[in-house]
Amino acid sequence: MQSPLLAHTAGTGTDRFGLQNPQLLRIVLDGSSDVLARTGAMVAHVGKVTFAPWTPGNSRQRRERRQAPDVLDLMRCSGTGTAYLANLAQHLHVLPLDGEPMVITNSYVLALDAALQWQAVSIENGDRIAGVGSRALEFTGTGSLVLMTSGRPLVLPVEPGKYVYGDADAVVGWSSGLEVQLLAQSSNTEAWRRRGTATEGWELSFTGQGYVIVQPSELLPPQRVSRG
Repeated sequence: MQSPLLAHTAGTGTDRFGLQNPQLLRIVLDGSSDVLARTGAMVAHVGKVTFAPWTPGNSRQRRERRQAPDVLDLMRCSGTGTAYLANLAQHLHVLPLDGEPMVITNSYVLALDAALQWQAVSIENGDRIAGVGSRALEFTGTGSLVLMTSGRPLVLPVEPGKYVYGDADAVVGWSSGLEVQLLAQSSNTEAWRRRGTATEGWELSFTGQGYVIVQPSELLPPQRVSRG
């Protein structure tokens, strides 16, 4: 059989996290350490790879999961072999962390090294509306974090004395040391509802030294699609 389709064969890279293509992640497991991935993200695997529900390993994470069960719905990938992960054909990005903390909105996390730690962080004024501020997680440690975006993202540098703003529905993550505030773009009272009839709803302002990751979409795709 001859077809251009058959050219899309599996890659042979040995890196722990690699992109098979911009929308498909390849993780190589050698039995020495595990990977945590969004539940249901596996689309294929080769070898003796197992997938099991992940249980929070410390009291803080257990407490946060009780308070907000959907903060990170993860499964543990272990064994030896190769697994392929994806989520609704979103664009994927491998972000190595080497002691530099990052804050990421939980909905954009596809996979991470099991050795990484995280905790929920608060945003000034973030308790004003449901959702904004309650989904921000600070990741620390050494390892890789794999992010999902709807389309190719924009990375904006933040410099001292200057402010950078992003739509609260489009911001994916930011450097941990930045000062962050949640602001209403419009004085329209409808802005207090989730966008409502205002031309623009809520935005996040950033100042300090670092960068902000923004996706070209103000809507989150469904993380799971119901069947039937």
